[in-house]
Amino acid sequence: MDKQEMRSTIIAAKERLGLDWAEIGKGIGMSPVWTTSACLGMNSMPKVNADALCETLELPEEVSAALQAFPHKHWDKAVPTDPLIYRFYEMINVYGETIKELIHEEFGDGIMSAIDFSMDISRVADPKGDRVQIVLNGKFLPYRSW
Repeated sequence: MDKQEMRSTIIAAKERLGLDWAEIGKGIGMSPVWTTSACLGMNSMPKVNADALCETLELPEEVSAALQAFPHKHWDKAVPTDPLIYRFYEMINVYGETIKELIHEEFGDGIMSAIDFSMDISRVADPKGDRVQIVLNGKFLPYRSW
């Protein structure tokens, strides 16, 4: 089973059982963000979590093996066309240089890790309409000279 077939199988089971990503993440002892990413094929999952996910979603062992396989992270389109994903692309194009400048000013020359990283997505009530709050938390990695 490849990552694409795994993804489709997991999503079908999620829908069949009426579970949300938070419930699935809780069932395997991981955050909903990381769990979703692994289930969509963008991260590999340790065996203990992959087996727990298959138990939670009543899926066969081959799904666990596919979850454990290392992903090939790629993007099919240079500019995403999905409106929600495109807005993130737009935000980075508009604010990317600002973010880079402010990180360099605060920490020096380096990057924010997407490996030693966490993300939290939550709803914030607002009388003008609920807001999406996304917190990205990555380790700062300075560039080395040698």
